[in-house]
Amino acid sequence: MKYYSTNKNAPMATLHEAVVKGLAPDRGLYMPERIPTLPASFFQHIEQLSFQEIACTVAEAFFGEDVEKEDLRRIVCDTLSFDCPIAQVDENIYALELFHGPTLAFKDVGARFMARLLQYFIRQEDAGRVNVLVATSGDTGSAVANGFLGVEGIHVYVLYPKGKVSRIQESQFTTLGRNITALEVDGVFDDCQRLVKQAFLDPELNAHLRLTSANSINVARFLPQAFYYFNAYARMKGLGKADKMVMCVPSGNFGNITAGLFGHEMGLPIHRFIAANNANDIFYNYLQTGRYEPKASIQTLANAMDVGDPSNFARVYDLYGGSHERITAYIGGATYSDDDIRETMLECHRRTGYVLDPHGACGYRALREQLRDGEAGVFCETAHPAKFKEKVDEILGADIAIPERLAAFMRGKKQSVELSREFEDFKAFLLKE
Repeated sequence: MKYYSTNKNAPMATLHEAVVKGLAPDRGLYMPERIPTLPASFFQHIEQLSFQEIACTVAEAFFGEDVEKEDLRRIVCDTLSFDCPIAQVDENIYALELFHGPTLAFKDVGARFMARLLQYFIRQEDAGRVNVLVATSGDTGSAVANGFLGVEGIHVYVLYPKGKVSRIQESQFTTLGRNITALEVDGVFDDCQRLVKQAFLDPELNAHLRLTSANSINVARFLPQAFYYFNAYARMKGLGKADKMVMCVPSGNFGNITAGLFGHEMGLPIHRFIAANNANDIFYNYLQTGRYEPKASIQTLANAMDVGDPSNFARVYDLYGGSHERITAYIGGATYSDDDIRETMLECHRRTGYVLDPHGACGYRALREQLRDGEAGVFCETAHPAKFKEKVDEILGADIAIPERLAAFMRGKKQSVELSREFEDFKAFLLKE
């Protein structure tokens, strides 16, 4: 399988090259030259398959030409050492709980898969250390840092906006040490993402260091996230609820929903998608107007979605041939203020007993407002609510328990390097490493 750039001005790349490079030379995002279609027979009895069995089939369709079958199966099964179950929250509304992995966030799936696939490729090369750059607005940093922790031949630099991630999230990637370096940037998430992109395009840096990205701009990060959409469909089919299944995805950088859309193109019969935004409503406005107008991100309760220029919009746009009509025909949108999020979390907890995190609250509310007769909705509960304990406790008037996995991170000693938002400072730091 070859991969092309969304900017259409770079040479085609192999999977190996796309994973190691992260970003195409023309600043575009890599896309597979074709999207394989899974046979109808796969979906007829999918509810009888385990999560790992489903994921192996999906992975083989995408990566089977480039990775030996047994190696790929090992990578998938090692990645998915935990489940992503569905839980009923309301009538015809279910949560796809993506917080059962090591860092209690959905990004564990993509980060763990990428770490293992990247190691598979660099072992073939035997060409020295690879440096992974990742910008985070919350959960990406912890998932990537823990996914790559101790992986031989790889060093990870996590860039995060100072004072704009929760204390628990910060502890998950600043207390690890070893091959993980946390960089505390005096700016917002978009500044962190800009620094990463500029680094890939700087000739001097790339002459000295082998750089790649573990953000969802990397195909090895976002494509494996399709696994759990297939699993959600299988579990809903087992309940007799899959005929008109709507997936609602809390969306920031849009890698998560893009993976689901790729699943649909592979034949996954999801009726339609809804992208739920917080106050950063760039995509919602695009759906209404047909104009994509990035702007500075706004800090919100749902901080992992605080993105003012979602990178993966380029993939969504490319996937549907740049057609606003095709995009809006299949993808709906919603946008919610912090007050909306608080109200939704409190109302849901009082009425159902289910504890939403601020991001999942956007997905749940969108389904409550937009689900149609005959449809069943599944929203992505993207992180364990304890990762936002201070906010959740305040909103619910509760004292939610902190899982031991999170508590262990919080007992660690913070290790981070403060950095300005200027690229020259970031470049100088990397060149000294």
